[in-house]
Amino acid sequence: MNKKPIKPIEGLNFELSNAIVETLSEPIVVLNSKLQVVAANHAFYDRFNVDSKKINGKRFDALGTGEWNVPALTSLLEQVIPDKTKVEGYEVVHTFENLGLRVMLMDAHTIQTGADKHEDIFISITDITEERKVQRDKENLMLQKDTLLKEMRHRIANSLQLIASIILLKSDSVTSKESKAHLEDAHDRIISIATVQRNLDPVSEGSMVPVLNYLRVLCKSLTKSMIGGRKPITLKVVGGAGSVTPDEAIGIGLITTELVINSLKHAFPKGEGQVTVTFTSNAKKWVLSIGDDGVGLEATASNKEGLG
Repeated sequence: MNKKPIKPIEGLNFELSNAIVETLSEPIVVLNSKLQVVAANHAFYDRFNVDSKKINGKRFDALGTGEWNVPALTSLLEQVIPDKTKVEGYEVVHTFENLGLRVMLMDAHTIQTGADKHEDIFISITDITEERKVQRDKENLMLQKDTLLKEMRHRIANSLQLIASIILLKSDSVTSKESKAHLEDAHDRIISIATVQRNLDPVSEGSMVPVLNYLRVLCKSLTKSMIGGRKPITLKVVGGAGSVTPDEAIGIGLITTELVINSLKHAFPKGEGQVTVTFTSNAKKWVLSIGDDGVGLEATASNKEGLG
């Protein structure tokens, strides 16, 4: 490739401008007010396989095979000198004949050159193709990880559901009331963990979980599995906006499921009532409360041995 410097036009102090642009590692082009090339550095020639003999005095949008003929970019460059504007971070995506697909960011501003201090346009080009490729690869890896995470949660929830079903079948076959109660308690707790896992399926690792929506979905699942249409018991979720990490959401989900199940099992001997789940938060803390309008605890009630 011929790297012979192009000849100056329109009286440009070419030696000075050429010395400046040659010190820069990124591709540089200097245009006059007619968008004709008046200077460029070797980085530009090398990067884009441009012959310096063929660009002297050519309009920028006529260079090469038309890769720089971007009407929106041309319009911006035409405004740089008369309107004293700058072009910053303008993205150009083009498939070059010898380079393949390239993604570039372009900056342009005016400079004063020549003895008469006339204004030209100084353009710097940053090739970000590799950075974009790395970014895409990272996004693809994150997507794959999220897919695997969702699949893992789904499998865990299914396995827990199977274990819970086996425990429930076992509880039907035992005669001891105490053993039966323990097995049913274990069944309920496993179901609660499975429900929490299943309802975190749409959540990606590292993302934030909108708590109120999460609790609504969770309680809807609990209503379906624990209440169904058999009892006139309602499960209500109220509160304000707030988000937590997936780990915090798991804790909130387990606490909510545990307390809701306890209310459903013990608070409504007549089979009717309401359980209310309330979530509030501010910049410093969040508060979760679960209440019901059931019979409450007896003042003389004693602690029973169990799983919790």
